[in-house]
Amino acid sequence: MRFFLAAGRFLVLMALLSGLSGLVPALAQSAADSVETPPPPKRELRGMWIATVANIDWPNQRGEAPEQYRREYRRLLDAGQRAGLNAVFVQIRPASDAFYKSDLEPWSKWLTGVQGKAPADGDDPLPFLITEAHRRGMEFHAWFNPYRATMDSVTRRLAATHPYRRHPEWFLRYSGQLLYNPGLPAVRDHITRVILDVVRRYDIDAVHFDDYFYPYPEAGQVFHDEAAFRDFNPDSLKKVADWRRQNVNILIHDLHDSIQATKRWVKFGISPFGVWMNKSKDFPQGSDTRAGQPSYSNLYADTRLWLEKGWIDYVVPQLYWSSNFRLCPYPVLVDWWAKNHFDRHLYIGHGTYRMLESTRSDTTWRNPRELPRQIRTNRATDGEAVGSVFFSAKSLLTNPLHTTDSLQLDLFRYPALVPTMPWKDAIPPLPVANLTLRRLSHYVTLNWQSGPPAADGDAATYYVLYRFEPTEASSPNDPRRILALPRPAPGFPATYVDTTAVPGQAYAYYVTAVDRLHNESRPMRVITTGQQLAELAVGQAPGGVPRPASPAVATQPALATPRPTIRLNAPTDKPEASAQFSKIKIKEKPAKKKGFFARLFGGG
Repeated sequence: MRFFLAAGRFLVLMALLSGLSGLVPALAQSAADSVETPPPPKRELRGMWIATVANIDWPNQRGEAPEQYRREYRRLLDAGQRAGLNAVFVQIRPASDAFYKSDLEPWSKWLTGVQGKAPADGDDPLPFLITEAHRRGMEFHAWFNPYRATMDSVTRRLAATHPYRRHPEWFLRYSGQLLYNPGLPAVRDHITRVILDVVRRYDIDAVHFDDYFYPYPEAGQVFHDEAAFRDFNPDSLKKVADWRRQNVNILIHDLHDSIQATKRWVKFGISPFGVWMNKSKDFPQGSDTRAGQPSYSNLYADTRLWLEKGWIDYVVPQLYWSSNFRLCPYPVLVDWWAKNHFDRHLYIGHGTYRMLESTRSDTTWRNPRELPRQIRTNRATDGEAVGSVFFSAKSLLTNPLHTTDSLQLDLFRYPALVPTMPWKDAIPPLPVANLTLRRLSHYVTLNWQSGPPAADGDAATYYVLYRFEPTEASSPNDPRRILALPRPAPGFPATYVDTTAVPGQAYAYYVTAVDRLHNESRPMRVITTGQQLAELAVGQAPGGVPRPASPAVATQPALATPRPTIRLNAPTDKPEASAQFSKIKIKEKPAKKKGFFARLFGGG
């Protein structure tokens, strides 16, 4: 950027000295264009972790009535929506317990106050948690802790339905906690059963693990899995470390295959400790860092292998250090993960909670510019790091150092679609049907219906509504032109009322359909000239033939959208409703062969 500014000033000065005054405006404009701020990414996952263990984020207290914990959850989601997020990672199994109805494990004490006690009125919170996220256009990632069984070693308070009561041989005590023994095949089978039970019965978007696999080593503590190493070591591995990594690898591999076979659209992601291995003579593939407990050697979690083998769909390394932290600098680690995610999605875990601490070890977190700097670092990786997840939800809600304001007003000001996963689904849905536009004064109402299912059976899950001015070149890449992301209930038509349309102004609206894995269809377009008091226009494919409107569009009930819907038969609309509509017909010249995006949106 500095080069372009200097070059522009130099050329302007030379033009002045040589008397070429007519060249100055053009050169100045060229220099200005060269430093124009690029549009924000159209596709970027933006999420937050909602931790339930010890009631870190939600619910606020144990034993709350369902209406109370529902109200608190909505408040968290509303804050995330205002900040521009499109995903939530909710901890539904913090310690071999459940925030949902389960025949395999007991109700969580952090939900009801007593482990095994059901919520009032037989409430099952999970369908509500998922539905509220989807209503706000957010993916729901169900967060499981696979191996933690308790947060203490007091077993007398465990519910009768806790697995420890039936299989105490599955567990080991370590550092004041009860942990599953990862070396036992029966343990892996149980964990897989628990997770697949949720995948089958609930409409989740992803299965998510955090960084806890084998426990973080502590001085003076020994994880006594010698018997399992002796009895369940079919490959006769000599080193306990290699055997432990194999145990975790088997769980990850088998879970990946089982989830894919159960529901092909459900993702599987891991959020490991931020350093896989420090670079050394033994591990030249590691990062140039000096972390004390790398995940490969200390937690026996070989995340890099899982990415290389395609056993996980995304990784969210917990890079909770600042840009200036000398042992593990944030930019160094982003660069390492950008080179080692093997074409699976890379999102970055940000330690926003650090801004609420009075830490002396990493004081850069006290600078309100640090979090925006980190997000810009991600975006500078040329599409390698395609998202951010913040720990945790309360650190967004409290708006530390006004950084949530910064997200809302700047970095996340415009909406973003979740990046696609072509290895899971690369088939876009079919275009929308029966797109119509009705304009009464400055209100523009658009109606459309889902097209038929695509070749893979997928229909539209939500839609993208773009708005352009007639002289503006249309592009699917600029989120600044996204007006809304409507998500009507399945089977219902969509309605959107543009209350921001300027009277007398012409607009071109484009509507695309998006499936469960965020593949986007070809657009349908409809244009309003703004020259008549009332207009009625029918949508068409750019460069194609207009589609006839269906009477069903007008008779089906309209759904709630991100903006207030204006009913055309409301009393305030009666004078305009009686006006004669002007139907706009749009003639298209034969389309020339264009590039991909020009073909998608039909050029300008």
